[in-house]
Amino acid sequence: MIFITQLIYIREGQENIFNQFEDVAIPTISKYNGKLLLRVRPGENAMVEASIEKPYEIHLVEFATEKDFEHFMQDEERKRFLHLKEQSIRSVVLIKGTKL
Repeated sequence: MIFITQLIYIREGQENIFNQFEDVAIPTISKYNGKLLLRVRPGENAMVEASIEKPYEIHLVEFATEKDFEHFMQDEERKRFLHLKEQSIRSVVLIKGTKL
C-alpha cells in the first residue's frame, strides 16, 4: 500500500477550472485500486503553525501498489483533461509514503 499526499496551490480565479479537472481525476482513482481518503480545503483558522503557504486543497490517496499509481497517472481519459490542471494549478507538492 502506498499513500500519496498532495498540497495543491491553484492560480487565483481558477477554482472552477480546477474543479472541472477534479471531476474527472477523482473518479479515475478507483479504476486503479486507489481510494481518496481525504480531500481537505483548509480554512484560515485551520493552521496551528506553518512555515509554508497554506494550500488550496490537501489530498490523501492510497493505492494498492506503486504500479497502480503509475497506471493512474497514465490514464488516457485523465490525460485528455490535463490542460485543465495546467490552466488552474500553480504548483503541487507531492509526497509518497507508506503506513508505519
